[in-house]
Amino acid sequence: MSFSLALETPLQDEVRDLVVALNEYLQPLSPPEYQFQMTVEQMAGPDTHLFVARDENGQAVGMGALRVHEDGLGEIKRMFSVPAVRGKRVGRLILDALEAHAKKMDLTMLKLETGDVAGFEGAFRLYERSGFTRCEAFLDYPSSEYSTFFEKPLVSERATA
Repeated sequence: MSFSLALETPLQDEVRDLVVALNEYLQPLSPPEYQFQMTVEQMAGPDTHLFVARDENGQAVGMGALRVHEDGLGEIKRMFSVPAVRGKRVGRLILDALEAHAKKMDLTMLKLETGDVAGFEGAFRLYERSGFTRCEAFLDYPSSEYSTFFEKPLVSERATA
């Protein structure tokens, strides 16, 4: 099975369906006050870039967003793949695209928040295998038993050219 990946608008029904599925997965895992979800309207802002993975039939099967903050910080948000494609490297494809996009934008650091309860083991494996390391809470995220934070320093494409 092969997948395509592209920057797309979040303001489309297929992305809305992915967000609904992601939220349904997350909601029972931790208290609402420790879930930091972006809506598709928030993802449509100028500070956020959304990659959508599609299967051979053009069906949206995964997504991941890069939210750009000040001081060279890019935040990974809304990483998700549908259960039917888990284990087929869709998450890695999306994460690699987000990192490459961040480097093109000359960002110097990627960070993310993810849950720290049963159900997030696959996310931990993906981030750690992609070179992310655990870090302290960042931005306005509270430190809690329900969250784990990861970071990865970046070298921009200009610096390596």
